[in-house]
Amino acid sequence: MKRSVAMMACVLSGALMISAYSPVVFAETTEKTEDSKTDEAKDESEKKEDTSKVEVLEDGTYSAEFDTDSSMFHVNEANDGKGTLTVKDGKMTIHVSLNSKKIVNLFVGKADDAQKDGAEILEPTTDEVTYSDGYTEEVYGFDIPVPAIDEEFDVALIGKKNKWYDHKVKVTNPQKEADAEASDTKETDAKKVTAEDLKLEDGDYTAEVKMEGGSGKASVTSPTGFTVKDGKVTASVEWSSPYYDYMLIGDEKYEPVNKDGNSVFEIPVDGFDYPMEVVADTVAMSTPHEIEYTLQFDSASIKEAEK
Repeated sequence: MKRSVAMMACVLSGALMISAYSPVVFAETTEKTEDSKTDEAKDESEKKEDTSKVEVLEDGTYSAEFDTDSSMFHVNEANDGKGTLTVKDGKMTIHVSLNSKKIVNLFVGKADDAQKDGAEILEPTTDEVTYSDGYTEEVYGFDIPVPAIDEEFDVALIGKKNKWYDHKVKVTNPQKEADAEASDTKETDAKKVTAEDLKLEDGDYTAEVKMEGGSGKASVTSPTGFTVKDGKVTASVEWSSPYYDYMLIGDEKYEPVNKDGNSVFEIPVDGFDYPMEVVADTVAMSTPHEIEYTLQFDSASIKEAEK
């Protein structure tokens, strides 16, 4: 009997201990579950934040800096370390003109992979660069696929010694070319003056012209000649390169009026003292590129052309 009472006492004591401990276990389990949910939410938030940091560029043409880890492999000094970045359907490609013709091929990836069957080797283009002293030179250029902005990626190169070398490159600071907002257009329209406003009679004239846009490599001859007839102005615009094969003014396409030398176009000018938007297509790269520019004709500099 005493033994039975003792056993019952032990059972009751154990039950009391379990019931007293259970809330603690439950509380700890609940706390761990809540902590796990908090950590998961934090991880998800960080993932979203990281995704938002990835720069997504809209389709268009940009000027961008092209940095490398080598003093032998870099953008030509005439281009101030920049290339022309083209974005189309979300895919990015940067065209860079190098320092010479010593690098004959590139490969996006490691040197070992460049030597495997089926490797997509990048072929060079022949680019013309103009230095600050006016000297021009032909060098090799390349259209390089860009996986992401502000992130290093592998590019292998091979020179005339027929040996592949590994390098790291990075594309940064993309600036859209001739990106004009609607508000800017309204402001410039207010400043625009026409031949009628200036009371220009029919005849031949010259005026200073300022060009902006592109990577800064190209220019146009200034002053340039223009003709006024029945109140309409037609300018003769000469580029600093022979590789422009057409221009667009609105929806109208204009082709060069010459066959030799730098490209010359005769285009309509709807006003002075404002940045007139134009597009010029260059074939200096491996594939043609339409580049946006602005031309501003200065009314204060207008003179009658010498006869």
